[in-house]
Amino acid sequence: MPQVPLREESSTNRPLPPELIDYKPKRKVSKVLKQSFFPHIGLALVGILFLAPFAWLVITSLKSIDEIFAIPTVWWPEKLNWANYSGAVETIPFVRYTWNTIVICFFSVLGQLISAPLVAYALARMNFKGRNLIFFVMMGTMILPFQVTMIPVYVMFNNLGMIDTYLPLTLPNFFGAAFYIFMLRQFFLSIPFELTEAAKIDGASEFRIYWQIILPLSRPALYTVALFTFLGAWGDFLGPLIYLNDPDKWTLSVGLRAYIGEHDVEWGMLMAASTLFTVPIIILYFFVQRQFIQGITLTGFK
Repeated sequence: MPQVPLREESSTNRPLPPELIDYKPKRKVSKVLKQSFFPHIGLALVGILFLAPFAWLVITSLKSIDEIFAIPTVWWPEKLNWANYSGAVETIPFVRYTWNTIVICFFSVLGQLISAPLVAYALARMNFKGRNLIFFVMMGTMILPFQVTMIPVYVMFNNLGMIDTYLPLTLPNFFGAAFYIFMLRQFFLSIPFELTEAAKIDGASEFRIYWQIILPLSRPALYTVALFTFLGAWGDFLGPLIYLNDPDKWTLSVGLRAYIGEHDVEWGMLMAASTLFTVPIIILYFFVQRQFIQGITLTGFK
């Protein structure tokens, strides 16, 4: 009988050459480098640029006065001068100024978290006549800078007898700021209306919907408002300078002027006090950074 020729081995069963076997992992590594490694390197370099001023502030706070003004520049002190920090705390009532600043920040944040969400909820989730007009008028107030309204507002608080108290610095926050109301309104609009409609069918009131549904879903935006308000009150210099006359009521931002004399400046202690002034902001950001980023990225998305 004639022999049947054997079929050639299918190409699918043939072993792959080594160069093809190693091709996929190399491609995967290259993809990881492009999508993860190189972007993170770029972000790290940008982060170093932003970190450089603060690092220079800390290094300068540990130098002696001769090293601060030395030419050529002394990049690292020969001996760490920790006395600048003790002198910074003892030269001015640092603890008192810190407490005054914390009190102002606390009531400022409390006022914004009470007033801004209420106004934003009304403008975003409730239908009433003139809602859009009120919203546009409120947005128009953002055009006016603080310098334009500074004198009329001062005259108003002076007639009310509130000068040299913390009320001019905290009371306006209980009426809401236009920027925070706008940001919360955009976030509230991104929450599905089906949730509130279902709650209304079940008999829930507007305040119950606001308190038990809207606010729990809006924590990232509320964290963002709280952080922005805290930063604004913590670093405010012009407000306390205008309204506070008693040195015992000064805040840290105003108290730092004590290191600037008529003829000289205590640069070492000023840099040390500025470092202590900046550290709480950095610590606070690390605690709320995730909620802060969510509040920024999710605001305005439907």
